[in-house]
Amino acid sequence: MTPKLSVEMDVNGEKRNVVARSADTLLYVLREQLGLTGAKPGCLNGDCGACTVLVDGWPLKSCIMLAVEAPGHRITTVEGLKNTSIQQAFVEKNAFQCGYCTPGFIMNCFGLVTLHPDADDAVIEEWLQSNICRCTGYEEIKEAVKWVLSQASYSGKGI
Repeated sequence: MTPKLSVEMDVNGEKRNVVARSADTLLYVLREQLGLTGAKPGCLNGDCGACTVLVDGWPLKSCIMLAVEAPGHRITTVEGLKNTSIQQAFVEKNAFQCGYCTPGFIMNCFGLVTLHPDADDAVIEEWLQSNICRCTGYEEIKEAVKWVLSQASYSGKGI
């Protein structure tokens, strides 16, 4: 039997304690132990981006990070982005269809607008390549990102 470890994580600005095996992914712990189901299991090997979260402000696929690697890092899930401009932009620009990949795209796009407030089309294209949507094109998602970047009140905080 694999021993379990006590792991303290900073998730959405809260200190959370979990008990995890050394092989448990961050995705598994977020969903199964913390009830944060916004990050979705997709490929489970880092290709699709449905499980994207922010780690210290950078998008990361939670299926390829172990939970035991989380201490000392700030983890933000889609549940931690309540009422942000990027979420509103996805609604306004109809940047989703079935919605399964949407939380991962929102996390990736939040990271993009926060880290690259002056992003041009090439940067947006490059960042969107890390997530896969099988039921729509990416045009509406690009428009959502551009809308957030164009906001006069935009402060560079990704909101």
